Amino acid sequence: MPDAFDERRRGLEEEYFHRKNQEAIEKLREKMKVAQAAKAAGTSSMNCPRCDGALKESKLDEVSIDTCEKCGGVWLDSGELEQLISREGGVAFSAGSGINPKTRSYVTPNC
Repeated sequence: MPDAFDERRRGLEEEYFHRKNQEAIEKLREKMKVAQAAKAAGTSSMNCPRCDGALKESKLDEVSIDTCEKCGGVWLDSGELEQLISREGGVAFSAGSGINPKTRSYVTPNC
């Protein structure tokens, strides 16, 4: 008799975790759709961590960076700072780049 209950319990547990996995997969697919739509529009799918403003993706020395339209903050994804430093002997901010090197910027991982 205990075997029948154990099998039923195991079956219910497997069904529960299968349903949770499917829900998680659907949430990830929705996030990917939003990110792809934002990339196609030239904006970021994330908001500024500092002021919650909209982030605009732009190119600086062939590296994509995110700039806040509200506070002017510059946000870099993982590895982008190293790419900028390695270009032109560490001189990544040129006069015509549109980026103010005196602006306080933070480096955050892209989660």
